[in-house]
Amino acid sequence: MSTHNSYDVCVVGAGVFGAWSALSLRRAGLSVLLLDAHGPGNSRSSSGGESRIIRMGYGADEIYTRSALHSLARWQELFEEAGQQLFHSTGVLWMAREDDSYSINTLATLRKVGVQFEKLSRAEIAARYPQINVSAAAWGIFEPDSGVVMARRAVQAVTEEAIENGARYSTEAVVVPVDANSRSRLEFLGTQSGESFWASTFVFACGSWLPKIFPDLLSDLIHPTRQEVFFFGVPAGDNRFAPPQMPVWIDFNDLVYGIPELDFRGFKLAIDRHGAEFDPESGERTVTAEGLAAVRAYLKQRLPALKDAPVIETRVCQYENTSNGDFLIDRHPELENVWIVGGGSGHGFKHGPSVGEYVAARVMDEKIAIEPRFTFATKDKIQRRAVY
Repeated sequence: MSTHNSYDVCVVGAGVFGAWSALSLRRAGLSVLLLDAHGPGNSRSSSGGESRIIRMGYGADEIYTRSALHSLARWQELFEEAGQQLFHSTGVLWMAREDDSYSINTLATLRKVGVQFEKLSRAEIAARYPQINVSAAAWGIFEPDSGVVMARRAVQAVTEEAIENGARYSTEAVVVPVDANSRSRLEFLGTQSGESFWASTFVFACGSWLPKIFPDLLSDLIHPTRQEVFFFGVPAGDNRFAPPQMPVWIDFNDLVYGIPELDFRGFKLAIDRHGAEFDPESGERTVTAEGLAAVRAYLKQRLPALKDAPVIETRVCQYENTSNGDFLIDRHPELENVWIVGGGSGHGFKHGPSVGEYVAARVMDEKIAIEPRFTFATKDKIQRRAVY
């Protein structure tokens, strides 16, 4: 068994939460080791894939609106420093029903926080975006400054920034800490390759792998679900399905979202409804005929010009759901120097910078309060999704 020098903090998981935590901790002056079993932005991870939406609308959940607004500025700063164009300001369009309480609450929250938006009538949406069938919508909200982050490359850019700032990265699969080394602290972490890593604090930001690492604690509190994503080929020379002619659009009444063609990958469409339970390590990532049929039916209704468009790419990712959709960012109930950082629940990617800063602040100063919504105490074993 090989032993490495001790670190102030060992972060396990180089997804968006782990990478930003590592970067924030390193910027705060701590020595940081970042580990990941498959690599930053890998195809098994919830942070992998081509694109993720950054939007400010969260109904009445002001905590997430403020976090998203702060995070967008941090993402843009990072991309500017890295010299990479990884955010596309496509705008985000919400399509709402007449008495849509979620969208009505979104309007109030956007006003309170000071987010730029337009409230559009059905006629205004139809005039601006004639390629979208808005017959099912009564009105909409347009966020002009929101858009899309190129997810896989963005996570890699964060990791590279952490390394350039002095963090160490290694591709290692950790061994489940069965005995935890002591009754109240985790002293070191072993890996499948026989390495041992010592640290004063451990941050486990392993996404859907968290229940595998801490089965007794998390198997009933975090539920990975299988989510299918489809990319459709647009007609040759047709720019109606790419920015600026088309924004990101979201219909939470039908739990469907669409992302315009970016990087020439096709128009992306996915159903946001939770899929079946899924194993992120061994699960097969091929889409189902049922999933394609459901997406095609919606495509025909919402974007009639693409009703016969070919599928040019598919992806199976996973959501890592808590009982209500709130993040889980809290100390391990038995190990005082271990933090659990996860529960992205299908909406977490955009919040990476805010989560990283949140974790770093509390690792640095134990007196800083933990947000009640992120604690173990507010998580249940029964799924009642409340955050979208």
